[in-house]
Amino acid sequence: MPPKWTTQNIPDMNSKVVIVTGANSGVGYEAAKELARKGAQTILACRSLDKARAALSQIQTEIPGAAAEVLPLDLTSLDSVRQFAAAFKAKYTRLDVLLNNAGIMMVPYGKTADGFERQFGTNHLGHFALTGLLLDLLLATPGARVVNVSSNAHKRGDLDFDNLMFEGGAGYDPTRAYGRSKLANLLFTYELQRRLTAAASSTLAVAAHPGVSRTNLTHYLTERSWLIKLGTAVFIRTLQSAAMGALPLLRAAVDPQVIGGQYYGPKGPGETRGYPVVVQSTRASHDEEAARRLWQVSAELTGVHYL
Repeated sequence: MPPKWTTQNIPDMNSKVVIVTGANSGVGYEAAKELARKGAQTILACRSLDKARAALSQIQTEIPGAAAEVLPLDLTSLDSVRQFAAAFKAKYTRLDVLLNNAGIMMVPYGKTADGFERQFGTNHLGHFALTGLLLDLLLATPGARVVNVSSNAHKRGDLDFDNLMFEGGAGYDPTRAYGRSKLANLLFTYELQRRLTAAASSTLAVAAHPGVSRTNLTHYLTERSWLIKLGTAVFIRTLQSAAMGALPLLRAAVDPQVIGGQYYGPKGPGETRGYPVVVQSTRASHDEEAARRLWQVSAELTGVHYL
């Protein structure tokens, strides 16, 4: 049996530049910390500057001399995404890893600043735009990677192009919307890899999911009723740590054996916990026609066109 992949397998990251979105907490924080520990110039791309600065302080306390910094990024605003990309390019000339981790889960219906349904807009469209705006640096950096974070929830996801974002709340269900956004993450990853391959680029597009880990994404679950709050509190105690949940993301980002278009997740029962391995996603996530249509729609909605 091959050895378990852990943070000890992360190679030297000195001279590497990485971006981790949503790095102020949960698996994003753990991933950013371990990349910084290995010497990467690590950018914590976060909406809340207060939380991001607190996370940065924790990292630098644990890892004196860590090369890490905070740059503001609000994925619910295309203006913010563009400002982030411009600020990053003004300072850096390479990008080795773009870890698209930030996300929201099962929130009530609402819209982003650009009028997109919140979960689809944050989890998919914001990252689609960010990746496109940084793609020139990724292509110019040998062996660069884009890692998109999906979820087991993609298995319950569906795409309805006639009502992609539950306009006006029509048919909106928080769980269904979350699954749709996570399916979109995978469709985007696989289509991006096909386009990178066609362009003969060394840049890889890879996906990962953290299993079921203790993070703040369960916030809205605990607000629905006292019974759900009690049940969720008990359930959370059984979950694996955010540090374990970060391992599939880290392996996808740095393992030299990774192949573009792979999907990493925990090895344990139901992919809920365990050490990271290559896992399989649904047939729907490999629907090339749906992926091409989603790409076109995403480009039209965000105004970001690439490859």
